[in-house]
Parts: sequence; structure tokens; C-alpha cells
Amino acid sequence: MALPIEDYALIGDMETAALIGRDGSVDWMCMPRFDSDACFAALLGDERHGRWLIAPVEEPRAVRRRYLPGTLVLETEFETAEGSVRLTDCMPPRNEQPDLVRVVEGVRGRARMRMVLALRPGYGRTLPWIRRDGGAWTACAGPDAFVLQTPAKIRAEGGRFLAEFEVVKGDRVPFLLVWQPSHLPLRPVDEPGRALARTEAFWEGWSRRCCYRGPWREEVLRSLITLKALTYAPTGGVVAAPTTSLPEWVGGNRNWDYRYCWLRDATFTFYALMDAGYLEEARAWRDWLLRAVAGDPEQTQVVYGLAGERRLGEFELAWLPGYMNSRPVRIGNRAVDQLQLDVFGEVMDCLHQARLELEPGDQARELQRGLLEFLESHWKEPDEGIWEVRGPKRLFTHSKVMAWVAFDRAVRAVEGGHLDGPVERWRALRDDVHAEVCQRGYHRGRRAFTQFFGSDQLDASLLLIPLVGFLPPGDERVRGTVEAIERELLLDGLVRRYLPRQGVDGLAHGEGAFLACSFWLVDARVLEGRHAEAERLFRQLLSLRSDLGLLSEEFDVQGRRLTGNFPQAFSHVALVNSAMNLGRHPPAARRGARPPGEPGRRAGEHGARTRSA
Repeated sequence: MALPIEDYALIGDMETAALIGRDGSVDWMCMPRFDSDACFAALLGDERHGRWLIAPVEEPRAVRRRYLPGTLVLETEFETAEGSVRLTDCMPPRNEQPDLVRVVEGVRGRARMRMVLALRPGYGRTLPWIRRDGGAWTACAGPDAFVLQTPAKIRAEGGRFLAEFEVVKGDRVPFLLVWQPSHLPLRPVDEPGRALARTEAFWEGWSRRCCYRGPWREEVLRSLITLKALTYAPTGGVVAAPTTSLPEWVGGNRNWDYRYCWLRDATFTFYALMDAGYLEEARAWRDWLLRAVAGDPEQTQVVYGLAGERRLGEFELAWLPGYMNSRPVRIGNRAVDQLQLDVFGEVMDCLHQARLELEPGDQARELQRGLLEFLESHWKEPDEGIWEVRGPKRLFTHSKVMAWVAFDRAVRAVEGGHLDGPVERWRALRDDVHAEVCQRGYHRGRRAFTQFFGSDQLDASLLLIPLVGFLPPGDERVRGTVEAIERELLLDGLVRRYLPRQGVDGLAHGEGAFLACSFWLVDARVLEGRHAEAERLFRQLLSLRSDLGLLSEEFDVQGRRLTGNFPQAFSHVALVNSAMNLGRHPPAARRGARPPGEPGRRAGEHGARTRSA
């Protein structure tokens, strides 16, 4: 049975990633890309579905772990009755093929160690052909070949590589696992010690580029490192998470594949990277967006593959029982076929901010005009909304607010001389959308904006209304909405997206508090000048992180555990943005403000937002 989600650590090479448990077991890894078939899938089943364990034979008395400062290099120290041993794990930035380095080092006394490497390509289904090839062991199945190199004495048994060895203080026993296409001859590989040193140097150098020096810098840097790890370096795309089907509610069916790139994440991630000084990464993310959306605006999708692939058809893996028996296990994501009008506003906002921070381009201007032309004739339509509901389409209030954002940013671009277009028509449409939302999306009896037109239900996405500049934070309708959300959607101080009702999202009930939404409430309180309350909630959210500083998508208040795919990019983006908001002065500073004396964006142009389920 898999460990609690918070007991896993992330390592990666910015093309794929692995999750390593506190027990020393790699329970999830896809090769060679984030969205490739998993070769270790014990996370969604058990050891029969593939894992790589390195741990003491004797049950440890204590386990301590950490990332080396400023890096994604993991150290796990096992304390036994006879001694202690350190396990160092990393995935070096890629040269040609992906590899995983594991180094066992004796720290004190002696320790008897065991290694169990069970490669199961095809999401835990395929038993590979194992053989000895010179000084290395290989496992081959279909297109995948894996090469294991180590000085430890290895034996093959039952489709697994096994080893037992003893280490004393000062001993170092390295292991190197390399993936390559099975049709190619074996390639030379890096020496594990050199690969480890190269990985440390890369991450230390990357972390030094962080220009954020405000409060909670270490927490912000750890989240930024996590975001960098979730970047697909060849294209600049950022995956929502490296996992699939980790449940939003243990035992439930809200299990989605997040190993893809959502347009909605573009603006959120762009702000966090820009404000931390990572212009190169922000530019790469913007360029990925432009390439992915290129073409007919009517064919714009909400989610794409790592390189902008459009076909992400969803299917289920019947042979995997799911994390803690949470079925089904899904591969692909049906959201690719949904209409979510809010993403047009997100993309327009991202390109607006990119123009302020980076050099503009003709491709961006052409895309903006195309998106606006489509939105002009479709903004009144119902859609599936920010939460990608699998129930009926509705006139979601947040979607209409983001349509307003699209027209608003277009008007500003024309006024600033950065875009040509029918500004008077866009200005009139902006006013029409605003009036429609205020008339049909606001419930006077509840004194709050509601989830969709004609509804009396609340939705945490409405916290974004002041953050995107639709209404000022002091407006009584905004205050009423925030108060209603605090009154009805909070659970132990954390924010739920909405109260699920059959027929709205088309799914069975049961999910945790949504962490990004909780960070949105931090931002909303900052905008309202409630700085002390905002900081209390922010500190509460920090306390929910794992011991390694990682967050998933949701938090089960009752079970006191993280739920949903892990680590979740947008929980970390939201953390970065909220920390920066709180650290700016004066305390009620707007989202996106900068320290006095520095150029900044207009108030209320953007805020912390999230990926959807």
C-alpha cells in the first residue's frame, strides 16, 4: 500500500520526475517524459506494479530527510540500532537520456542494506526481459530499455534486481538507472558521483538567480524550485503535476491526469516567475503558450500536451487498483474537449503582462485579435467553467468575469499603442459584460456573487473579482462575496471550491479544501487591508506543507492529510504570489504591486489563481 502523499519527495530533471517515499522506495516514475507510461507505479497499486527500494534490512528507528539547500537533491538518513546510513537521490539535468542516481553512504556504525528494483513498464503491467550485458544489467520491454550500473553484487530473481550489502562509516555505494530507446545500442553514462555533483551545481546556480528577498524567502524558493522541476525544458511548458489519479478524496472517483499543460496556468505561473526574476523561464512559458494556441481561435483548447499536443484522449487502467483503492485510474484528460471561456481572459491577461515585462511580438498581437474575435460572438454562451465540471454547461459567473478581463486588456493595449483593433467596439463589449455580470451574477438577497447566473450557490473563484480589477476590493458587493465565502465555504479556516451538489459538477460528493483557493483568500484579505488575518491564514497554509515543503492540490481537514495530485504546481504558484503580496508595503498593497520606487503594474490587474480539476 502506498504511503501518505505527504511522505513522498519529488526529484526531477525538467523532463520527467520521480516520487520517492520516506521508506526509500521510488513508487512513481514515468520515462522518458512526464506523460510517458510509468515504469514504477506502486503509488497507484503496490510493489507488484513496480518500484525501486533502497533501505536498511532492519526497521529504522528514525528517518530524517531534507533537500540540500537550494537544490532538488534529496537526502534521507536512516537510523538503525547499529548505525546510520544516508541515501542521496537525484535526477541530473539531462544530457541525452534520463537517469536516476542513488548513492548509499555510511554515516555511523554499520548498516545492512537491501535493494529491490522491480521495473514494470506500461503503468505496472509489463514484466521486462532481464539480462546481463557486460558490466551492466538491462531490462527491456517494447520501446523501453533500462540499464542498471552499480558496484553492488546484483542477482536477478522473479523479474526483479535484488541486492544485499553492508556499509560502514565512509562507505559509498552508488546506483545508476538509465532509460534509453530499446532499439539503440547501450550508450556511455555519467559516473554517479560526477552526475550528483553536476546536479547540485545546477540547482545551486539556478537558486542564486532568485531576486526575491522578502519574508518567507526559503518557502518561496522551495516552491519556485518545485515549479522549475515541473517545467518541460525542451518546450517551456509547465505540467500541473507529475502524477495522475491521486484522489481529491481518498476512496472517491475525482481522480484526474494532471501531467499536461493548462492555459489557465499561464498567467499564474508567469507572474510568479517574473516577480522572482526568472525572465528566461517566463519567456519560455509565454512562447510555449503562443505555439500551443497557434491556429484557429475557435479550436483553442484549455489543456495541451508538453509540446502543445492536442489529442489527450482519456481512458482508464483497469489493472491498477488506484491510490488507497481510489478508482478509476485515468490516463489522458477529457477536459481537452471542453469549452471554458475563462481561459480566453487568462491568455489575454498573460499576454498583457508579458508585453509589460518582455518584448512584444507580432505573433502575440495576431493571437490576441483572433481570441477577441472569437470571444465577441461566444462570450454569452454557457461553458464548463474553471472547475471543468462534468455536468451540464452553465453561465458561470467567473467565466463571464474573465471575458470582461479579455476585453479590458485589449482596450488597455490599444490605448497604450501596443495593439490595433476596434477599440470602441471592445470598450462597449467590456461594458456589456460588466453590466451582465453585475445584473445576473449577483444575488441581492445573499449580497454576494454566485456560482452561475440564476444560482444561489457560492464559488471560491469569485474571490478573483477584485484581484483581476473587475470591481474594487472596497465595493460592497465584493465585501459581501468575501464574507459569504468565509461564512459558508470555510472548513477549519480553509476554502472549499464550492459545496458540491449532484447535477452541478456531475460527480459524486467528496473532496478536500482547495489549497489555491485558500491562498486566494489570503490575497483578498490583503486587498481589503486585513493584513493580520491574511498572514494568519498564510501561516496556516504553510503548516500544511510536507516536511520537505511540498503541497498537493487539496487538504483533507478530517483526515489531516494532503490529497490530489502531488506536488501541485498551482498550489506552489499561489504560495509564491501570496507571500509576495504579504511582503509588499504598505500592508494593504495591491496584487502585483512592487516595492516603492520600482515600476509596477496597475492595481487589480491580476491575482492568485488556480488549475482546475
